[in-house]
Amino acid sequence: MDFKKLIDKGKKMVDDRGGVDSLKEDAQELADIAKSKGSLSDKAKEAAAAVKQPGTNEPTGQERHPNRQATNDRREDAERQESKERRRP
Repeated sequence: MDFKKLIDKGKKMVDDRGGVDSLKEDAQELADIAKSKGSLSDKAKEAAAAVKQPGTNEPTGQERHPNRQATNDRREDAERQESKERRRP
């Protein structure tokens, strides 16, 4: 098992979701849903809808993401690694 590849994919997924702060917001939202009153099926539906949309930590308008270049570099590294592995028999 290639742990570096696994870690790179995890980082890419976090970046695609909007970063660590966005994931924390998502987790808090799910915790609030779990603690709310209502049936289990209603909570499951609400949680599924919440997971489909990333948190609100996405850049808006002219705002620049502070780690945009680092994010792009990680994506390029992961893509290069994947293409190298595809070429190997």
